[in-house]
Amino acid sequence: MAERIDGKAIAAEVITSVKEGAARLLSDKGIQPGLAAVIVGEDPASEVYVASKARMAKECGFLSAPHHLPAEISQEGLVRLIGELNADPKIHGILVQLPLPDHIDSSHIVQLVSPDKDVDGFGYLNVGRLATGEVEGALVPCTPEGCMLLIEHVRGKDLSGLDAVVVGRSNIVGRPMANLLLAADCTVTIAHSRTNDLSAVVRRADILVAAVGRPEMIKGEWIKPGATVIDVGINRIPAPERGEGKTRLVGDVEHAVAENVAGAITPVPGGVGPMTIAMLMVNTLVSAYRSAGMEPPAF
Repeated sequence: MAERIDGKAIAAEVITSVKEGAARLLSDKGIQPGLAAVIVGEDPASEVYVASKARMAKECGFLSAPHHLPAEISQEGLVRLIGELNADPKIHGILVQLPLPDHIDSSHIVQLVSPDKDVDGFGYLNVGRLATGEVEGALVPCTPEGCMLLIEHVRGKDLSGLDAVVVGRSNIVGRPMANLLLAADCTVTIAHSRTNDLSAVVRRADILVAAVGRPEMIKGEWIKPGATVIDVGINRIPAPERGEGKTRLVGDVEHAVAENVAGAITPVPGGVGPMTIAMLMVNTLVSAYRSAGMEPPAF
């Protein structure tokens, strides 16, 4: 039976370190890390997610500055707010909760966030830093950054020479995940839903990161014995066995079989999810340290 990689426990350790780092920055420099979250409209899922980020920021000792804007706000109004946050020395991290309303050019808005405050890691400068191997100078997207910590929890920091397969090619997870693994000297393959003979590609993975967004697409029998499996997927499927209209959450990996083959695997939920918010706090702290001219703590 595979080791269960407890994302909640590992995220809690990260948050403890973030709290210590924030307290040290306040003590040494009188600077409180500041995180601004911008949400437009009243999407319930986005509101829940932003609220959880705000709570965690406060728990870490950060200044939390949520900005709830009406759905009808103009693009010019949103641009003006981003400019104000970029110029505010009390704000070290800016996240714009997606999706935005259709009349807003999301890509343009995301790119307006200062690279030094781009704690989501979506801006072109941070994307470019990561793609060229300048990981130390980049603000890395939170989910893949969290996945790396989970992998290192099992495998250690030295991943040199391991075969890594990333199933999924999104700009949010798949591509930055591959760049992180490449920077760690893995031999990296990016696969996706149209990859020929996907099962054969997956079978050679010492490290498998599944981020394709399809429920249980990766079959357990494809997993290499002893592999480390990071399941980023979170999919809601019908669960008639629980009653009429009931659902359950599953990942992109067929866990019931995979957990009998893999060396270690993340659960769904409770694996990658908690790490994403934890790494958002890390990125905000790193940005605050850099603004103070201090070396950021390592995680």
